[in-house]
Amino acid sequence: MATNFSSIPILDYSLLSDPTTRPQFISQLQNALTNVGFYYLTNHPVPQDDVDAAIAFAPRFFDLPVEEKERIRMIHSPHFFGYSKLGAEMTKGQVDQREQFDFGTSAEVRWKEGDPDFMRLWGPSQWPDEALLPNFKATFKRYVDSLQRLSQELLSLAGEALQLPQGAFSRFVEPGGNQDRVKIVKYPVPTESSSNQGVGPHYDGGFLTLLLQASPHKGLQVQNVSGDWVDAPPIPGTFVVNIGKALETVTQGVAIATSHRVLSPNQGLTPRYSIPFFQMISRGTIIGKEVLEIPQEILAIKEKRGKVGTDSVNYAEYSELLSGQVALIGRVKSHPDVGERHYPELFKKFFPDGLPKHGVAY
Repeated sequence: MATNFSSIPILDYSLLSDPTTRPQFISQLQNALTNVGFYYLTNHPVPQDDVDAAIAFAPRFFDLPVEEKERIRMIHSPHFFGYSKLGAEMTKGQVDQREQFDFGTSAEVRWKEGDPDFMRLWGPSQWPDEALLPNFKATFKRYVDSLQRLSQELLSLAGEALQLPQGAFSRFVEPGGNQDRVKIVKYPVPTESSSNQGVGPHYDGGFLTLLLQASPHKGLQVQNVSGDWVDAPPIPGTFVVNIGKALETVTQGVAIATSHRVLSPNQGLTPRYSIPFFQMISRGTIIGKEVLEIPQEILAIKEKRGKVGTDSVNYAEYSELLSGQVALIGRVKSHPDVGERHYPELFKKFFPDGLPKHGVAY
């Protein structure tokens, strides 16, 4: 019988600094990885000034003039970076009530003529006019650099908790490093005619996601073994960390990706904001064929636990396609207007009847 959960565990990063308390953190992390798929991280090393600045910028970005947001719309970027208007995507057949801005950690274009299309996913971000949002770009570049370092450390700690050799995940990093992705998301208060689906039930595709809940609204919910939705309310000073399908796949299902969703705010008549950071994987790897050798003691946790969660709906390709192809397919399905402009052949494959009203990846 799978171990159920009714709350999200809170892990204290400061326990790692003392050899006598470090094992406590590793034990708690093992439980979070194998039985929940989510945890809060408190007392983390990301400077609070940078966190506060990121939170303060979130509403200011969406208050930019419409013409400025149009100037940096995602459709202008073959890397799928930029602004997406409210209601552009659907999940589980229902329109997601969110407005968002996508960008990434620093990376140059590595694609050259003759390379596969998915190599074009990496490249520079679009940014709002510095005169309209002074220090926005510098603040977020500094912030995401800290998140990238923390995510790499947390992945290494995950390896330790699963008793893997040091450096076990290095094969999933490209020479020169991977480009991680970030969103700033606004969930407006629903109107009488709209649903309360901020984003519908889904899994993340990479290794780890580090979420900053940038306003005090509840809304994030995680699905437990029984199918019940467990609230993951904002806790000041924390990140919410969750496991993606890639990490689940390479650990033979020992670490679990858990279905989650966001409900639109219904309190205070103000929007909900969040800033998720997505730790990505090397583009040239077939994840399902690069599974790690897991110690029998750790595999026994999975065997004892039994089946958890719900079946994935769009990551079966991890056993068949390069991860870059999986990522590109997901992007084109989610943002068909970008696909039509920059990846027309792939667009026609999935949308033979032309541009749909909404993108949909699930």
